[in-house]
Amino acid sequence: MSSTLFRTKKVEQSILDTEEPEHALKKSLSALDLTVFGVGVIIGTGIFVLTGKVAKENAGPSVSLAFVVAGVVCALAALCYAEFASTVPVAGSAYTFSYASLGELPAWIIGWDLVLEFALGTAVVAVGWSGYVRSLMDNVGWHMPVALGGREGASGFGFDILASALVLVITGILVLGMKLSARVTEVVVAIKVTVVLIVIIAGAFFIKSANYKPFIPKTQTVEAGSSLKAPLIELMFGWAPSNFGAMGIFTAASVVFFAFIGFDVVATAAEETKNPQRDMPRGILGSLLICTVLYVAVAIVVTGMQHYTQLSVDAPLADAFKAIGHPWYAGVISFGAAVGLTTVCMILLLGQSRVFFAMSRDGLLPRFFSRVHPRYKTPHRPTILLGVIIAILAGFTSLSELAELVNIGTLFAFVVVALGVIILRRTRPDLHRAFRTPWVPFLPIVSVLATLWLMLNLPFETWLRFAIWMVIGFVVYFLYGRSHSRLGRHQETTTDEVLKGQSHEAQ
Repeated sequence: MSSTLFRTKKVEQSILDTEEPEHALKKSLSALDLTVFGVGVIIGTGIFVLTGKVAKENAGPSVSLAFVVAGVVCALAALCYAEFASTVPVAGSAYTFSYASLGELPAWIIGWDLVLEFALGTAVVAVGWSGYVRSLMDNVGWHMPVALGGREGASGFGFDILASALVLVITGILVLGMKLSARVTEVVVAIKVTVVLIVIIAGAFFIKSANYKPFIPKTQTVEAGSSLKAPLIELMFGWAPSNFGAMGIFTAASVVFFAFIGFDVVATAAEETKNPQRDMPRGILGSLLICTVLYVAVAIVVTGMQHYTQLSVDAPLADAFKAIGHPWYAGVISFGAAVGLTTVCMILLLGQSRVFFAMSRDGLLPRFFSRVHPRYKTPHRPTILLGVIIAILAGFTSLSELAELVNIGTLFAFVVVALGVIILRRTRPDLHRAFRTPWVPFLPIVSVLATLWLMLNLPFETWLRFAIWMVIGFVVYFLYGRSHSRLGRHQETTTDEVLKGQSHEAQ
């Protein structure tokens, strides 16, 4: 029983599966495309909202150091992803890596988890984008009917038609081809980064050194709680994280970490990269470096423009410009956020469809979804299915309900990938690795410990929802995936042939 649950799929077989004509994705991406994808999905509303919120509530001006700490934790995971993505250039990211190192059941768990995380993430971002667009429309006198403006504030029927329409349009773009998706992303990311640079450069002229004092505010102890919203580490050990002071930087890092999530989505495009051995590490690490620099710069600017105690929580960067008499920049920020969120939606949906496609190609989900489009060579069936489901989800669900689901699954994937690097180094030392994670096993172990620390700081209710989704996943696997696994059927066929051969020899 246990041998079948933890059967691993050889790297060579995974690569061989990508060469089947009906199940092969088109290779069209370069290192630049991958870097743009990474920047496109990492930079979202977090850079405009989270910076000020965490500065005011957790770290003060030292929030810039919190971004550095979070960036280092992500870099540890990124180095592990870079080795796997260049060694196993197959769609599916952490799912495929787990299948090659930990076994089928752990791979299923990760894949099942990522499908949910990417779906919820896409819906959350689409609803947030809709809010920005409606705000910009209100500024010019265009008003959406209440019934079509979403669930927030709706007394009767409410459907967010803008969020739903965005997901459907993005679905169409992804079906038409990866290169088209890359070109659209490049244009949008260029606009988004330009807006961020304008804010950084303009804000630098309004920095007052007095606002940085104290750079690390005096420590404030947080009272321990017992509700479901309390961090798991607090309920387990009675330890409550502190705000401000040196430890406040690490508390803030556990919050701003989620502004970085997304670089791992780049790994899902490994199979569609022209030279994955060279370009995957560049795309993953390059996008993470660029975003870390931008995040730190924005943190320095916003805390220098306005004292951290006076920053607003909802729109700190925009309100900081209003406070110094430059409201025009608030409009620029809203425009940049609205434009930028389109790429976040696109790349999250892209990542989800590739994970679903990889699981389908392995037989753990219906093989119907693993056939690519005869002309565009994209996984059109899972893309359309997931796009329609997410469009409905985004249309009928409020942002407050969606936003409560934190990205615990992505953190879980980080742990699995780091462990996978250690295991595959021992089980397959013969594999050619174009990029090698340095200091194995020390660095992956540090990555696991740092990630687990962040996971323990998540609310207990998040862990509860995660556990419920995993239980559902186990049921689906044992009712369908395990019996339809192509790897399992191949092993059964091989065993039968061996037994028949032995029988003939005995006769």
